[in-house]
Formats: sequence, structure tokens, C-alpha cells
Amino acid sequence: MASILKEIANDFTPLNWKKLVFIVLVFLCLTPWMSPAIALLVGLVVAQTIGNPIQKVNSKVSSLLLKISVVGLGFGMNINSALETGKDGVIFTVVSITLTLFLGFLLGRIFRIDLQISRLVASGTAICGGSAIAAIAPVIKADEKQISVALGIVFILNSIALLVFPSIGHYLDMTQQQFGMWAAIAIHDTSSVVGAAAQYGAEALEVATTVKLTRALWIIPVSIAFALVHGKEGGSKLKIPYFIGYFVLAMLVNTFVPGMEVISPYLVAISKAGLTLTLFLIGAGLSFKSIKSVGFKPLLVGVSLWLFISVTALWVIL
Repeated sequence: MASILKEIANDFTPLNWKKLVFIVLVFLCLTPWMSPAIALLVGLVVAQTIGNPIQKVNSKVSSLLLKISVVGLGFGMNINSALETGKDGVIFTVVSITLTLFLGFLLGRIFRIDLQISRLVASGTAICGGSAIAAIAPVIKADEKQISVALGIVFILNSIALLVFPSIGHYLDMTQQQFGMWAAIAIHDTSSVVGAAAQYGAEALEVATTVKLTRALWIIPVSIAFALVHGKEGGSKLKIPYFIGYFVLAMLVNTFVPGMEVISPYLVAISKAGLTLTLFLIGAGLSFKSIKSVGFKPLLVGVSLWLFISVTALWVIL
């Protein structure tokens, strides 16, 4: 950590207007004015225009921020309420997550896209969007381009869902509970789930938030499964990423330590800001050439998975 900070300090000496702009954008990412999707886009623009002054250590910084932010998000989860809400639908949760992951890998092979990208997109679609991608990425050692592509796909689909899902729910005359369940399963990120459900009603919001919380717990077993697979592929022994243990510890602290209801919202807010900054740095580390090399196929896989889980969940719920 100290060596990274030292390298960053060296990269910013001497200061010029480009470096000052970069510093201002970093601070903006830590405010409510910058959304994750916009941060990624701004980072991409920075990479193509003024350049990234910390390009040498950008990957190390973004990787560390990812892990810290994922741990912080654990303070927003209550294990008891999540398990209580999810126990009746555990079979459907297991089946839907398994099928989505399998279909993601299958489509990745069919379209011959990068293995790590297909893993990240499938995980984000199956579990909880950007949080799942952030947790899985260090486990499978995905690089900045792979993470950026997966996150970009997820955020595009989140934005669409946030706009169209409430209208579809009203058109189909779904109950508050039905819509809350559907939104929690079919929309990737928790923030977009909350946004869509809040538009539909208070009961839908309560159901959607709790069900999404339950689904997010599957980050842990899926991360461990990827660690097992990745360890075998690399010919090395399994090493469970330390931050997953801290993630579980954060949930336990939030659930059982008195007074955490006062502190936890601030920790979660800081963690979300950390994820936003991470996206900015990931975008700032990408050149136009590397982005262009990705192609249209990963987006097609992401859309296919999203339609599959949305339609399937809607059919089961109705």
C-alpha cells in the first residue's frame, strides 16, 4: 500500500492542468453527483483525451479499491432477514442462478468471447450486477478491460430496466409482491432494483430489497466455486480470497453488533463511492484500441442472459 501511494505521488510531480483535472474528477467520484455508469464513461473519455497520470499503478489501485468496496457493502446486509426471506424460494434461487451461469458460459463458447468476460457477465446477471462482478473479478484475476466490458453491459441493462420494468408491471397488472420479487430477480444491481421497486410502491420496495439481499449472499459460494476452478486451471492450490472472509465478517458485524444500524449506512455509502471511483479508474486505464477489440458479441451475450432470466422469472411469478 505504501509503495503504491509513493508511486502515485511521484506520478503527480510536477503538477500540470491535466493532472489537476484528473484529481478533481477523482474527488467528484466520491460525491453523490457522480453515478457509477457516468464515472466509467468519464474515465473512458479521460483515457482518450488527457490521459491517465497513474497508468503505471492504475491496475493495482483499482484492484485494491474493488476489494475494499466489496467488503464495505457487507455492512449493508443482515444475514437473518436475508435467510428468513429466502428460505421459501431457495430452490428457485439456486436453479435460476445455476441456469444463468451455465447459459452464460455456453453462450460465451458459442460466440467465442473472452472466457473471463463471459464469467463476469454471467455472474453479474445471475447474482447482483456490479457487486458480483467486483467480487468475482479479483478471484479469476480479470484485467481492467474485462471488468470494464462486463460492468458496462450490466449498467446499460440496469438503466433500461429502471425505465421499462414499472411500465411492464402496470401493464401486466402485477401485485406489489409480484413486482418486488420480479425486480429483485431480473434486475442486476441493488440500486436499480430499489429504484424500480420504489416507483411501483412501498410494499414492492420492501419485498424487492429483502429478496435482492438474499440473492446477494450467493456472491460467497459462487466466488469460492470460481476460486476452485481458477486454481485448477492455473495448476495452483486453492486460495480463498481474503476479502471474501472480511465480507462475511462485515455482514456478521452488521447483524449482531449493537449500534451498527447507526454506522452501517455511512460505511455502505463510502463503499458505493469507492466502487464509483474504481469504475472511473478502470475506464481511465483503457485505450480506444483495447475497447474496440472487444466487439459486439459480449453485449449480445449480456442481453440474451438478461432476457432469459427476466422472462423466466416473470413466467414463474405469474
